[in-house]
Amino acid sequence: MPTLLLRHIQALARLNDADDVIPHAALYVRDGLIDWVGPDAELPQALHSAEEVIDARHHVVVPGLINTHHHMYQSLTRAIPKVQNAELFSWLQGLYPIWAGLTPEMVRVSAQVAMAELLLSGCTTSSDHLYIYPNGVRLDDSIEAAHSIGMRFTASRGSMSVGQSQGGLPPDRVVEQEPLILKETQRLIETWHNASFGAMTHVAVAPCSPFSVSQDLMRASAELARAYKVRLHTHLAENDHDIAYTREKFNCTPAEYAQDLGWVGHDVWHAHGVKLDDAGTYLFAKTRTGIAHCPCSNMRLSSGILPLRKMLDAGVPIGLGVDGCASNDGAHLLNEARQAMLLARVGRALEAPRVVDGRTVYGCDVGPSDMTPRDALRLATRGGAQVLGRAHELGQLSPGFCADIAMFRTDTLNMAGAAVHDPVGALLLCASANADYTLVNGRVVVRQGQIATLDMGPLIERHNQLALELALASR
Repeated sequence: MPTLLLRHIQALARLNDADDVIPHAALYVRDGLIDWVGPDAELPQALHSAEEVIDARHHVVVPGLINTHHHMYQSLTRAIPKVQNAELFSWLQGLYPIWAGLTPEMVRVSAQVAMAELLLSGCTTSSDHLYIYPNGVRLDDSIEAAHSIGMRFTASRGSMSVGQSQGGLPPDRVVEQEPLILKETQRLIETWHNASFGAMTHVAVAPCSPFSVSQDLMRASAELARAYKVRLHTHLAENDHDIAYTREKFNCTPAEYAQDLGWVGHDVWHAHGVKLDDAGTYLFAKTRTGIAHCPCSNMRLSSGILPLRKMLDAGVPIGLGVDGCASNDGAHLLNEARQAMLLARVGRALEAPRVVDGRTVYGCDVGPSDMTPRDALRLATRGGAQVLGRAHELGQLSPGFCADIAMFRTDTLNMAGAAVHDPVGALLLCASANADYTLVNGRVVVRQGQIATLDMGPLIERHNQLALELALASR
């Protein structure tokens, strides 16, 4: 692989254990890995040349952002009028009939569009939770899309097996038989999962939710995942209706449901977790069970506010997710980090007053426990790497780590008056910009604000045609 050198970097946030920010920095990439990072003035003479040199004097450089939860096919159903004001269950019931018309081409094209949007936001690694498989759709369609655009990818083989006739939420026509689900999941792991350091493709086992799969499938899926040493993913405790369904059908809380079925542990991450109770938070912290926090989607669907600071302080591993394109209507991970920071502060303001060291403290009092810009950036990088089981190779700019890098310009309108004070903090406090460069595995996939690996014009045109066809077919 070619060598690459970033010179004269205005500010580089390493996101290492010391949380170093290096002004006037340099970074050298060799064979897809970070070979050297430090002050530009200390760059060894032997590294002064490379096959590509990028002058980053007007850039803030951070580790590539990591997206821990998405439904990429939903980019075809953004802003559908009939579900614009719906909460989770009615939103799903309005969209299931449309998604039943998905085709392999639709999944492949929508995944490329979603990945392009993520890459432009500085995101280098993404998971995707595809749980509906009509008309010959396979998870391979998404994996091949990731290969074509150059994104590091965790492909989560979702599934739904309990339709409305059995008390589930989805229509019967979009669910699958459980033996087929398990057989197909095993095939995908054996075909695509790569456990080696720096691998571009992982496969995870991901039954959709308590209201769309059986307890038997949850148990069997956990056994399959652990037999192959891959990760487990599902939705949990997303909103009040989700909680009510779990209590009515299984007579337990979502955390108890997960524990009873073997769905806690360092190899598990759950999407949302908005409504986990205190016992559930303690369980997740004790077992190192992860959460994909999706603030924009949680707000869009009126699901609630995750007690983010409380969970982090308890020790719950948390990363960020943009969630589905139709429940967020955008896939900008830097903006997701900004929203996580802002929503956590709103959540604090809603807390009841409490007495600390003899004085009354109000939620609006700003203190060291509030989410800071650095905290939010850490969630989007190291937090995501931990949740996806890749903290030893992704999420920080240190020698030996994968060269997944996001570069944002500081000489822009949205950074005016901010980058001169704190360019790293400005990334989260100012309007969220697109990346100028995004590198994955040492390869430039966004160059000067444009996707470098695909021709986006024809892709967007075809995507829009398919979106119309999908919507019209369901009428």
